[in-house]
Amino acid sequence: MRTPSARAARIRLLVLDVDGVLTDGGLLYGVGGEEIKRFDVHDGWALQAALGAGLEVGVISGRASGAVSRRMAELGIREVHQGVANKSECLLQMMARLGITPADVAVMGDDLPDLPLMKSVGLALAPANAVPELRRAAHWVSRRRGGEGAVREAIEMILEVRKAWPPPALEGR
Repeated sequence: MRTPSARAARIRLLVLDVDGVLTDGGLLYGVGGEEIKRFDVHDGWALQAALGAGLEVGVISGRASGAVSRRMAELGIREVHQGVANKSECLLQMMARLGITPADVAVMGDDLPDLPLMKSVGLALAPANAVPELRRAAHWVSRRRGGEGAVREAIEMILEVRKAWPPPALEGR
């Protein structure tokens, strides 16, 4: 069996779930009914570093949220798919558009709807707070929880293997 590092070496696309991966999974509603989400700025910075290193990044979420649209736009992530009932079909379409094979894809998920995606790609990732079934299926499990730096830790691992971490702008500081 290939190690997570060997698998990470060929990753060209990182796909993330939102709730429980990019956020802590909690749902907050304002008095006007608007959904409020908390995103970790360290994850955001690492996502920008990943894009700068040439890694494609996408999100696939079963829920739709204006907060997600806004945050992904701020980060420059173009592959944003929300309110998705069939995540596997969405991933297949994304790979076809980008000309990427399953072995070139890493997926980070935290709950059972993400399991089929994780079983179909080259590198399955999970935050520390993922359900047990996903932690068992993952090739690599973060020490951090979703929304608390798990994405950053995964990106560091992938980019270190590619010799792209730390990003050139930070070397020698």
